[in-house]
Amino acid sequence: QLQLVESGGGLVQPGGSLSLSCGASDFDLEPYTIGWFRQPPGKGREVVSCISSDGGTINYADSVKGRFTISRDNADDVAYLQMNNLKTEDTAVYTCALSDRCDYRWQYPQMYHSWSQGTQVTVSS
Repeated sequence: QLQLVESGGGLVQPGGSLSLSCGASDFDLEPYTIGWFRQPPGKGREVVSCISSDGGTINYADSVKGRFTISRDNADDVAYLQMNNLKTEDTAVYTCALSDRCDYRWQYPQMYHSWSQGTQVTVSS
């Protein structure tokens, strides 16, 4: 079973920054697309971003474009989500997951598997 280990959540003031990491536990992350999702309190899961296996294809939700940056380091089997200029509406539990590709289907959660445990991001003054 493929296990993703996530870290980096926390409490930050509006306008601040946080970086999340998503690491592979005992397997090679390189063949997989990585997707980031979030679930705000009382709402459904939302797609945030994805990055293809070689990093050549990246997609972002409109709500985070220009503020969030997804990246990966295949040598270290880890992916990152750098979140800048955070807003209160970014408050959510953030999770990462694996997929086969970061293409036109990237926004559909059913295309992903091996979900991480999730980390809380709270943006509040």
